[in-house]
Amino acid sequence: MFSSFVDAITLKLSNFILKRTKAHMTDLEFLEKELAAWKCSPHRMMQIKGFLYYEGDHDVIHRKRTMIGEGGKLEVVENLPNNRIVDNQYAKMVNQKANYLFGKPFTLTGENTAYIELLKKIFDKKFMRTLKSAGKAAYNGGIAWLYPYYNEQGKFAFRFFPSYEILPFWKDSEHTELDFFIRHYVTIAYDGNQRKFIEKVELYDLNGIHLFVLEGGKLIPDIVNNKTTDFPHVTMTDAAGNIQTFNWRRVPLIPLKANEQETPLIKKVKSLQDGINVMLSDFENNMQEDARNTILVLKNYDGTNLGEFRKNLATYGAVKVRYDGETKGGVEKLEITINADNYKTIVEIFKKALIENAMGYDAKDDRLSGNPNQMNIQSMYSDIDTDANDTESEAQATMDDVLWFVNCHLANTGQGDFEGEEIGVNVVFNRDMLMNESDIIDNCQKSQGIISDETIISMHPWVDDPQLEMERLKKQKEEAQKEMLAQYDPFGTQNQNGDGADDDPDNKGDPSQGNQGGEVDE
Repeated sequence: MFSSFVDAITLKLSNFILKRTKAHMTDLEFLEKELAAWKCSPHRMMQIKGFLYYEGDHDVIHRKRTMIGEGGKLEVVENLPNNRIVDNQYAKMVNQKANYLFGKPFTLTGENTAYIELLKKIFDKKFMRTLKSAGKAAYNGGIAWLYPYYNEQGKFAFRFFPSYEILPFWKDSEHTELDFFIRHYVTIAYDGNQRKFIEKVELYDLNGIHLFVLEGGKLIPDIVNNKTTDFPHVTMTDAAGNIQTFNWRRVPLIPLKANEQETPLIKKVKSLQDGINVMLSDFENNMQEDARNTILVLKNYDGTNLGEFRKNLATYGAVKVRYDGETKGGVEKLEITINADNYKTIVEIFKKALIENAMGYDAKDDRLSGNPNQMNIQSMYSDIDTDANDTESEAQATMDDVLWFVNCHLANTGQGDFEGEEIGVNVVFNRDMLMNESDIIDNCQKSQGIISDETIISMHPWVDDPQLEMERLKKQKEEAQKEMLAQYDPFGTQNQNGDGADDDPDNKGDPSQGNQGGEVDE
């Protein structure tokens, strides 16, 4: 609590200082200094490191073998085995956590069924894929960004930006509302036959998009097609072929945070991942250093230096020793045994610690052996479930902002005015958890009459869309009623035989005969 308070005060003071400082410089100079500080900031470096580690580019890949040289200083040695093994447990954790919360499509419920149906069309499989990718990016960088736009076909969609591309300028210390933001990315261009990298900078505010190129730390307006550097948020072509442009009433960028602190996952587990890689690499190095696992003791060696001795040993498999009559020559050896179990134990300790610090789960947990009950499964998922609660809280806030832009799109395209309807929409993130289906189905059956059928259906392991399943059940009941009613005759009298045969062949019950089923009294 205290640290959060200090951070908030620091941020307010920083904003005050920036405003004071900005008064003595141009807006462009202010942005140049902020960009320069952000590009090499430790937080951004850690965000980039998260993405690199996810792709398998770990520090061990760039490691060099060293040894103690003259003066006790470490020196790089080129002739030693230098294996660079990566066991990417970090990427496994990122995939595990992203798939746990975002792997299955979320469920939309609400009272306005027409609105829900429109939302389902927008939140299609492509959006679910984008959200899942953004979830992975959020774990890698602590935060990811969703950007609403219209594609070349004029379809409303979302894409995501990784954290290391976006420099946000927040209105508040809680990081809930953007004032404006800068997108920085690198493109490749050719100047004649010369290949070069160009740093593109895009500034987004309520007035639109402003394009720049960063050269030598200076922002230069990026004129497109010799026309302008300023563009509206949206440029689209309607059904009639007319080009329409407009700006959103909000800055068009939506944060998806992995946690409230926006901490990259790699910051929590990097040392453990590096430890795993180093242990495995060192073990492989030691296995290949056979000659050095045996220390040779030379007696009266008939050679000039140890280098020559090693060469002769490697080339001929033998060396010549000298006997001068007094000192007998020879070669003795001291064996160094490598204990593989030590490496195995250390790696297992590192892996377990990495899973615990990443708040994931071990799919090889002993609690899953045999036929585990649901309580054992939930116990194994307790850490990842707790962490997912934090991420889901942030994702719920993200979806509120997403729905705001969706409502604007629906209104702009004449599909209806649903302003404020997002309040009544419930977004349920369906967590991808292993389950004992028998236990859950049994609990669902025992809950009938205690809670609503809709709630029971939503908890059933075989149901993905509770509303669709309720409609199917309703239709099934209606068809069953129709079949039951078809067994009755037009007069409402049930056919006892069930085969269409007449139960009164003598017409004794016929009203036209005047007896209505009784005997005639003579």
